[in-house]
Amino acid sequence: METSRSALQGIWLPLITPFRDGALDEPSLRRLVAHYAAQPLDGFILGATTGEGMSLDDDETELLVSITRAVLEAAGRHIPIYLGLSGSDTRKLVKALDRTTAWGMDGYLIACPYYTRPSQEGLFAHFSALADSTARPIIIYNIPYRTGVNLGNETMLRLAERPNIVGVKDCCADPAQSFDLVRHKSADFAVLTGEDPFYYSALTQGADGAILASAHIRTAAFVAIRDKLLAGDQPGALADWQRLTDLPRLLFAEPSPGAIKHWLWRAGLIDSPEMRMPMVPVSEVLAGRIEAALGET
Repeated sequence: METSRSALQGIWLPLITPFRDGALDEPSLRRLVAHYAAQPLDGFILGATTGEGMSLDDDETELLVSITRAVLEAAGRHIPIYLGLSGSDTRKLVKALDRTTAWGMDGYLIACPYYTRPSQEGLFAHFSALADSTARPIIIYNIPYRTGVNLGNETMLRLAERPNIVGVKDCCADPAQSFDLVRHKSADFAVLTGEDPFYYSALTQGADGAILASAHIRTAAFVAIRDKLLAGDQPGALADWQRLTDLPRLLFAEPSPGAIKHWLWRAGLIDSPEMRMPMVPVSEVLAGRIEAALGET
């Protein structure tokens, strides 16, 4: 199933990747996907930042996609799965697109090249080459505080003219840039915020949805905020957000996805909060804060 431009909206979950004893934890993954299959989500992102994708090898990533697809199909949820890709060598990413074609996902979330800091024309050439190399839809991931380069709106809108560049996960950290992009984009190019603390404000300014790591927790409550805004119930949406707003702060108090994994482990959804180095488990202080928050839900 490929995703049309008009279908790219709503709340997408960048799924964590569960590990145990150094390996992909398949039983926990199946349990996790089955749990979220019952939630009102619009799509999944696999193997991206929250999924510790840079620590996965090709076999693990293919298995991650295969298991997720199988569990969703068994649950009768026909929602899209996008695979996270990143890298600074355009040629290698073109090869990765070719290598992953048969894996069964519906599209890709591709980050801007990191470390090399190409010009805007270089970014345009990079994503153009990737779009030419696959028939599947691509969401651009613009997150300059991780990559070192910001994809400007003029370049973004040029890329949006390509039929299979369907949207952006917007983490530019510049509210003015985000607002101007929403103002000037076409109706069929989606802006999905990836800034969890600014979820509500991004929606009120016209974002089409969000890719939210925080939606691992209290998923339906995050979805309900967007539903209320779409229904014209701004006071209700704001009240809901005021009740939720401390959750992203907690989950990002230390490098993600440590806090999310600890919460899911303590909630019984995964068998271990294990992460892959250089990522390490949460501190005892944060673990205590998570325990306290769990007791309040």
